Amino acid sequence: MPKHLPVVISQGQSANPQKRGLEEELVAQLLMEPGIEVTLVPHLYDLKPDGTGMLCLQNMPGNFVVISWLYERAAFWTLDRNKVRGRFGQTVLKFETDDEDDGEAAETAADEKARVDAERTKPNRTIHCLDFRAADNAEAFVREIRRIRDEAAVQTHALDMGGLGIGGGSSNGGSDMPATEFLQGSPTTEQLAKLDSPSDRNVDAQPTVIEEPAGRRWYPVIDFSRCTNCMECIDFCLFGVYGVDTVDTILVEQPDNCRKGCPACSRVCPENAIIFPQHKSPAIAGSPDVEAGGLKVDLSKLFGAPDESPEAAAVRERDEQLMLAGRDKVGAGVGLKKRQADKSDQPKDELDNLMDQLDELDI
Repeated sequence: MPKHLPVVISQGQSANPQKRGLEEELVAQLLMEPGIEVTLVPHLYDLKPDGTGMLCLQNMPGNFVVISWLYERAAFWTLDRNKVRGRFGQTVLKFETDDEDDGEAAETAADEKARVDAERTKPNRTIHCLDFRAADNAEAFVREIRRIRDEAAVQTHALDMGGLGIGGGSSNGGSDMPATEFLQGSPTTEQLAKLDSPSDRNVDAQPTVIEEPAGRRWYPVIDFSRCTNCMECIDFCLFGVYGVDTVDTILVEQPDNCRKGCPACSRVCPENAIIFPQHKSPAIAGSPDVEAGGLKVDLSKLFGAPDESPEAAAVRERDEQLMLAGRDKVGAGVGLKKRQADKSDQPKDELDNLMDQLDELDI
């Protein structure tokens, strides 16, 4: 396991002085921390799959931390789609939205469904994603990174002691006490003093800076921990964005075919598994508060946007993009067959029965 914890700072897209100031102050403080290596990259969402920034992330060894101007869920799955994979690291410092959670019932029902992520293989490492919007001062992020670093250091130390027969039952014939029980809870000052040496401390350290020309991009990101591979997105999108891999699993095959500003496929996804990290609505941008199957009302409705269902909004947005591309509108007749089929299985009400009787009269 690497001796240092890599921390990646994903810079914002704008030159906002407050955002830049927070980034610069955080870098300065992290460089003074022991056991931390800092790398600066352009905005995570804008990096090209074969560019210098993403290649750097793909070669990042072991566990690492990414701090970006994105929801942590959006950042994690943006990395995943670019083959930077691992386990989702739990964090204490979080960006809280004002949305109320109304997806609990839907989540309970949806838990029985098979998720794509359950069948995928991942490297044995943890990726912690932090949202720059979670705090307005560098100290809060430094404290969280210290917690992540120290927790990993103590776990590594416990495993090392297990290998020496001190609390590691599986490594050799030493004590039966599991390594995970050898050191419990938060690390103490004495424990950390044993883990850090003077050579660990960054003296005159400089961050690794990855420079890459990155224009602003717009494409969907799939959260495979929610995706059930239902294929509704590929049926609905008419711009060739989606495809399937060799085992018929959905993927974003041609991301740059996506129409800028169009989130229509996200609205029709039954599990809220499609993220557009730059969208103004938290529900679409990857807010962790939105549960699978429990899409919230778009906040733009509060400011005069049409009061319509997610499906109706998706159809409208797709038709608008088709017309901008010089194509004809298709309405709700394309890409919603599965939903319409589901509706046909519902029991008929009195109005349906009355309409059937009128049809039989052939008036």
